[in-house]
Amino acid sequence: MKSTREKVPVIDTDIHNNLPSSESLHPYLSERWRKHQEMIGGRGHAGSAYPRGMPHAARHDAWPPSGLAPGADLAFMQEQLLDAWDFEYGILNPLMGGSGLNLEYVAAIARAINDWQVEEWTAPEPRLKASIVVPYEDGELAAEEIDRRGEDPNFVQVLLIARTDEPLGRRKYWKIYEAATRYDLPIGIHFGGVGAGPITGAGSPSYYIEDHGGMPQAFQTQVISLVCEGVFERFPTLKFVLIEGGFAWFPPLMWRLDQSWNKLKEEVPDLKKLPSEYMKEHFWLSSQPVEEPPKREYFDLLLEQLNAQERLMFATDYPHWDFDAPDRAFPTSLAPDVRRRIMADNARELYKL
Repeated sequence: MKSTREKVPVIDTDIHNNLPSSESLHPYLSERWRKHQEMIGGRGHAGSAYPRGMPHAARHDAWPPSGLAPGADLAFMQEQLLDAWDFEYGILNPLMGGSGLNLEYVAAIARAINDWQVEEWTAPEPRLKASIVVPYEDGELAAEEIDRRGEDPNFVQVLLIARTDEPLGRRKYWKIYEAATRYDLPIGIHFGGVGAGPITGAGSPSYYIEDHGGMPQAFQTQVISLVCEGVFERFPTLKFVLIEGGFAWFPPLMWRLDQSWNKLKEEVPDLKKLPSEYMKEHFWLSSQPVEEPPKREYFDLLLEQLNAQERLMFATDYPHWDFDAPDRAFPTSLAPDVRRRIMADNARELYKL
């Protein structure tokens, strides 16, 4: 049963669209790469080494009557998500196509995914906006794709994954940032990926629950790298969105980095101000998953420390099993103006919707 709480506009910053079949990208690939995909490229395994609790990590009710995979049927997504909750907009984050060993093939797949998103998602459904999938382990190839789609109003951000081969502050990624700033596009960093090593600093965990609950480690590493390597001094208008990584860890990380910088600032002379200032200015966060302290006053304090009124944006994570419904994601104690900004206004401003 839906809540009778006062209705506010809703913009969903994390929707996962999926391919109907392994052949869905064939119309968007050149003959060379279509043959490569048919013979070689489609034989890998997407995602981490940990089996999900549900197929496609999906809700039980997210399987369309058409028989397609969750997230692959636009009409069903419109009915179950966009129309059911009367969303103003939704941001598509396809979790595929950005990584692999053959980087030219990865670039071809990224181009095809972006063309497919426009043709089969954002063109028929104007409430949907897309993220630019890029071959993020090759800065030049990624920048080429951003330049190809950067002025297209169907796209509102560049999409990366949290577990990259190297920390994102490294120079190999800077061409991505140059291209993103040319078009004033935020860069989304989404939960997941395999990376070049274990998710933890102490080796690989045993269970999916450890992988799922421990992903903020990867997000923290990326934030620290971007700040300490001086990325925001070189790209002062660059914006990042941390998607599906939680947010309760963000304020304590600001305090810890500030303490470290006060003692070790000579090592990073490019930083002209406190790490927390860069974090406050250059990062936004999506709401799903919402950490819920045992007492309501703790949650209110967390939102204050996070400056949630300016930096937190609502997300459902549809069609995944840990979906957050718009009327249940946050407690009723939120002030109406804060709720409105989190549910829609922050995203509307950041993505220029």
